[in-house]
Amino acid sequence: MDYYPYPEEFYHLADALIYAGKIIDSKGWVPATSGNFSARLSDGTIAITVSGRHKGHLQHSDIMLIDVQGNPLDGKVPSAETLLHTQLYQRFSDVNAVLHPHSLNGTLISMQRRKKVTLKNYELIKAFSGITTHKSRIIVPIFANDQNIARLAEQVENYMDCNAEIYAYLLAGHGLYTWGSSVNESLRYLEALDFLFACELQAQRS
Repeated sequence: MDYYPYPEEFYHLADALIYAGKIIDSKGWVPATSGNFSARLSDGTIAITVSGRHKGHLQHSDIMLIDVQGNPLDGKVPSAETLLHTQLYQRFSDVNAVLHPHSLNGTLISMQRRKKVTLKNYELIKAFSGITTHKSRIIVPIFANDQNIARLAEQVENYMDCNAEIYAYLLAGHGLYTWGSSVNESLRYLEALDFLFACELQAQRS
C-alpha cells in the first residue's frame, strides 16, 4: 500500500512503467534486478523505479516520486542511476519517459572497443520520430561505465552539447538508455534498437 498522497497521474504513469517492465522482461532485457525506468508528470516531478526491484514484477509500491534534481519526495530510495534520468528531463522539455534495460545485444555491442555505433540504411530506422527515410543514420554513442553517476551524467551532457541529436546511448558492459515523449514511444525505440544491434552483430560474424 502507498501512504504518500500521490496524484492520480502518478498511478497512470506507474501502470505504463509496470506494463513496459513486463514487456522488457519477457524479452530477457532486464535480468535479475537490472535496469531502471521513469516517466515525467505534468507538474515536472518524476515517477521512477525504486532501487533493487525486479522490473518484470513491478507493483505501484516499486515506483516512487522524485523532483527534477533527483531528490526523493516520498521517503523511498530511487535507482542509483537517477541522475542519468534527470539529466535528460532537465535538458529536453519534450522527454517524458526514460527506459534503461541491460539487453544482451546492447551489452555485447557496447564492449567492442569503439566510441559509437552507427546505424544506417535500415528500414527500421523510421521507427524513430522525425526520421522518414532509410537513408538516414543514427549515432548511438558509447560511454565508459562509471560508478560515479554524477560524473557520468555530466559526460553525457557535454557530449550532447557538442553533437547532433541522439535517441539513445550505451554504457560499455552495462546497458542502453533511450527516451521519448511517452513510455510507449521509448519502448518502441528499445525494440527497434535491439533489433538493429542484433543486425550489426550478425553482420560482423558473416
